[in-house]
Amino acid sequence: MATTTRRALLAAGAAALAVPHITAEAFAAAPPRGEAAPAWYRFRHGGLEMTVVSDGPLPIRPASSGFIGVDQAEMEGLLRANFLATDHLPLEQNVLIVNTGRQLILFDTGMGNSMGAASQMFGPTTGRLLANMRAAGIEPAQIDLIALTHAHCDHCWGLVDANGAKVFPNAQVAISEADLNFWTDDANKRGPEFMTAFIDGAKKNLNAYRDRMVMARDGADIAPGIRAMAIPGHSIGHTAYAITDGGQTIINSGDISHHHVLLLQRPNWKFAFDADPDQAARTRVRFLDMVSNDRLEMLSYHFPWPGNGHVLKAGEGYAWVPSPVRTLL
Repeated sequence: MATTTRRALLAAGAAALAVPHITAEAFAAAPPRGEAAPAWYRFRHGGLEMTVVSDGPLPIRPASSGFIGVDQAEMEGLLRANFLATDHLPLEQNVLIVNTGRQLILFDTGMGNSMGAASQMFGPTTGRLLANMRAAGIEPAQIDLIALTHAHCDHCWGLVDANGAKVFPNAQVAISEADLNFWTDDANKRGPEFMTAFIDGAKKNLNAYRDRMVMARDGADIAPGIRAMAIPGHSIGHTAYAITDGGQTIINSGDISHHHVLLLQRPNWKFAFDADPDQAARTRVRFLDMVSNDRLEMLSYHFPWPGNGHVLKAGEGYAWVPSPVRTLL
């Protein structure tokens, strides 16, 4: 069998250019649309219907600003080796909605628009959850329970609108008590500059649901088949949720790892938005070991769309294997 070489491909391209141009009577010049398709993806998990909805990309610029004490050349080398840009990290926001047949459960709410200009601190590409939910046939008033992994801006600022009104008027909100207390306490406005905005936003969004809070406790179910798992470090009360049905388990892992290359291949690197970077790294390694050893599927909030896949041990770190596309048929 002949081997296709780069030279042969270039020669074929040159030959194609030599073919006489074929014209037609009418080719309308269609302008670029400048818009993307609604971003939602639906699949079965046991007997549950799972819908992943995008809140839009959340870029970190420059890429180095997302890490503490990391060698710049090593980071850029890892990104280039995986065909990724080196000047920024285009994180996704993969919001999960689970239809159990009795309840619609939403996991995190994206950036929203509750905090005005601060809601676009990562740029204008976020805050698309509601439009994409509606494109997927889901209305905010249908949500029964919101399970928050933690109270950072990109996870809870979509609870209320700019006027402070509940976006999900019929929903309860599950959150760890530690995160609820920490992120609604003005005394914690210290340290990094972003802390003041984070706390002001958490107070505005969480306090609106104070009368309908459910405490997510480690090892306890927040709904049948949905169990809370404490994974502290990124936030004091950071919580994952194991969703089990029909003998199958998928773990909504929140922000256990923000990047499918950098924080898997280098799981001990310190992420700049971690409350306790050392604890977060230890928790990350334990969690990734568990999902890898037990071959559990994982839904990651910030991994490439739609965020579900498996983790494999690879050298001193891990590798990400996205799940094949699944249909409802």
